[in-house]
Amino acid sequence: MTHVAEREIKDLQTGGFHFERNVMQFSIYSELQSWPGKSQKQAYDEALEQVVNADRLGYDAYAIIEHFFFPKFGVSPNPFAFFAKASERARKIRFRTLVHVLPYHNPTILASQIAAFDLLVDGRYEFGVGRGHAWIADKAGVPVEETRGRYDESLRILLDALEQERFSHDGTYYKVLDSHILPRPSGDRKFRIFLGGTSDSTYELAGERGYAMVVPPLLPYEALRSQLDIYRDSCARHGNEPDIVWIHAVYIDEDRETAKREAEQMMRGFLKGNASVLLDHPDELAPKERLEASGYGFYASGIMEQLSDMPYDEMIDKDVVWVGTPQDVIERIEAVQEVCAGLTEVAITVNPGGVEHWKSIKAQELFAAHVIPHFRAMQPREAEPALV
Repeated sequence: MTHVAEREIKDLQTGGFHFERNVMQFSIYSELQSWPGKSQKQAYDEALEQVVNADRLGYDAYAIIEHFFFPKFGVSPNPFAFFAKASERARKIRFRTLVHVLPYHNPTILASQIAAFDLLVDGRYEFGVGRGHAWIADKAGVPVEETRGRYDESLRILLDALEQERFSHDGTYYKVLDSHILPRPSGDRKFRIFLGGTSDSTYELAGERGYAMVVPPLLPYEALRSQLDIYRDSCARHGNEPDIVWIHAVYIDEDRETAKREAEQMMRGFLKGNASVLLDHPDELAPKERLEASGYGFYASGIMEQLSDMPYDEMIDKDVVWVGTPQDVIERIEAVQEVCAGLTEVAITVNPGGVEHWKSIKAQELFAAHVIPHFRAMQPREAEPALV
């Protein structure tokens, strides 16, 4: 039995379902990348079919990003609209935004929208919050130097709006006097909230508040070990259980060489898509000095461009992507479990880089048929009542 299964059962009441932290969850994450050769309408239509299929197969959640302006990274400016369309046919799966980029929202309005959408989907909405990628700021008309302050202030207002019947705020960017949102979440509604990023303060805050931490795709465990240790320590000090979500691009076939052959273009596309703004639009990013002064030095470091040129076999060998047989992927997940205490969920990406729709469906099907049952079989069972 894994360390996850050994933990004491701790349910979070979240609307119409229970999320049990001792039960490994499996979800799908999509950036809705849009590449030449496939219209944006086709990308949306295929992703909607994939949500419906994921619901049928029993995945726990489907997540998309909120992203603007650069199609190869993602054409997903309005997750509410996408999920509203999906909810007409996907009746059980939870819908998740990773993440709402707070510097570009009025937080009181966003809180109202979250509450209203959660009502419409019967308590199946989850969300993350973040500062967003550095390249969004100038395009959205927000000075990159303000994004940290706007994020911090907006997060406080957003949480107050969701958790308190009346709230006020006197800050740099917002002056809110005795406000409230409608509709209001019910009194026992506890949202599962996700944070992600690389700053130590984010991991400290997530542990203090009991939020989930998302490990972004393309990063091996060692790249975030120290920050995840901060998170686990913060959870322990504040009486919270760690809740870590691991995102990885996945492709599966019963034959390893077939999987590698069919997945190569999509995995190369995933890495290129994540670096596409830096590769295709370098002049549209703020100068290096402004990025570094704003805490966005990572975008000026060259790391993403180097990663996008990684040889394909190296991507697989270095655990950047998971490609192979179901047993290969099971072993990769078990390896993560061994090192990552507090892992509660694995989220797979199956539609990156302009991939053909049938490959996305195939990956969903094989993962659900072979990988998920392996871990479900390892979950603790409720004790049967004693005979009297």
